[in-house]
Amino acid sequence: MQLIVEKQRAFAATGGRPHESGRPLAIFVHGAGLDHSVWALQSRWLAFHGWNVLAVDLPGHGRSEGSPLPTIADMASWIDSSITAAGSHTAALIGHSMGALVTLEAASRIPTRVTHLTLIGAAAAMPVHPDLLSAAAANDHAAIDMVTLWGYGPAAGLGGSQAPGVWMIGAGQSVLESAKPGVLHNDLNACSTYRHGLIAAARITATAQLICGERDQMTPLKSARALAAALPKVTVNIVPGAGHMLMAERPYEVERALAQQLSIGRTR
Repeated sequence: MQLIVEKQRAFAATGGRPHESGRPLAIFVHGAGLDHSVWALQSRWLAFHGWNVLAVDLPGHGRSEGSPLPTIADMASWIDSSITAAGSHTAALIGHSMGALVTLEAASRIPTRVTHLTLIGAAAAMPVHPDLLSAAAANDHAAIDMVTLWGYGPAAGLGGSQAPGVWMIGAGQSVLESAKPGVLHNDLNACSTYRHGLIAAARITATAQLICGERDQMTPLKSARALAAALPKVTVNIVPGAGHMLMAERPYEVERALAQQLSIGRTR
């Protein structure tokens, strides 16, 4: 689906269903260097369970026009504009990693427009190792290697995909490799320089949920729990043995957590 957001064309996947009048809207926001495709299973599942879905490509990512937005605050404002561009007044926001920071900031800025907030692989602050930032700035494949090494839980190294026929790590690397030069560095730098997570969390009025990997090396449980403590209304779901890339590693656990939060009937 093509939208015009802030005077530029933006792409969003709809989960395989056209939007229908009267359905609530859910917006999925991807992590650093990624695009809408990381939400393939969750967006399709939600679209077939009564929701209009937009799994967006942020500017400069995937099929969306423009340059990558340099700050989390800029991305949050863009999400606000996306809700309007979709013809909706409100939305549930679902974000992973960088996308969790974006949706957290957006929900703090536009509380009356956000009905639910789901943060996956999240922390209030996401400092990035200097070696990773340096490699990303040089467009060195070592940056992708580091994200892959630190991003997946131990089962992913042995295959471990719950989606038949999918090579989990290879698919993740392919998405990162398809990003335009400079995109990954832009996003990692936006994460590393964001300082307002706890302030934003305290302003959230929507019911929030954190979905956390027990073995997450990028946003460890300690950091996720610190964020949870700052949120006024929150449920924390810890996925045993999982790493940071929860949508790929444990797609059905993520679906079940979404179903519980959004009051959808039983799922897999």
